[in-house]
Amino acid sequence: MTGILITALAIAAAPGPVVDDSITIARLQYDGGGDWYANPSSLPNVLAAVRDRTGIPVARREARVTALDPALPDYPYLYMTGHGDVRFTPAERVALREYLLTGGFLHADDNYGLDESFREEIAEIFPEAELTEIPSDHPVFHTFYDFPEGLPKVHEHDGKPPQALGIFAGGRLVVFYSYESDLGDGWEDPDVHGDSAEVREQALRMGVNLFLYVLGQATS
Repeated sequence: MTGILITALAIAAAPGPVVDDSITIARLQYDGGGDWYANPSSLPNVLAAVRDRTGIPVARREARVTALDPALPDYPYLYMTGHGDVRFTPAERVALREYLLTGGFLHADDNYGLDESFREEIAEIFPEAELTEIPSDHPVFHTFYDFPEGLPKVHEHDGKPPQALGIFAGGRLVVFYSYESDLGDGWEDPDVHGDSAEVREQALRMGVNLFLYVLGQATS
């Protein structure tokens, strides 16, 4: 944890393209009918938690990109969510694969309804790999806060246990899929979903872990 924080603070203070208040999360815009823009207060709240709890001078707002945006490689943490279908064009699949294999990280957060189409699309992007369960002893669950049982549960949906599924490339975690958890709902403002303070805190803690884990990968 300490090493990641020191590295992140050094990067934030260093001259060059990454400067104070420019480190952020990029939200992925996609076609297919799904509401990629869901949970509008979620990412600003995660960024605020990172800033307040770690001192890293992250941005106050998310970025928004498409898979073909030339700026995509500038963002180590790419986030996508929604309740409906997601569809990528062949060119978008190629671009996302290249982004992920050259240092990027995709967090797909099922907001209930994304699952079937996301699994289809990620299989097209990585036909040689499968989504596999990320064990609870993986560093992403212990980067800043400890989650000995893995991904926390936020909303019930189908009553299934939460699952953190991932795709690894060259030993590196490149896709993190939070399924049957709905972290994004837990990140939203308190009055949006009525989640308890305890549930929201667990969701935000997981968000801080994810952000620091990605930042650590990007600077290692």
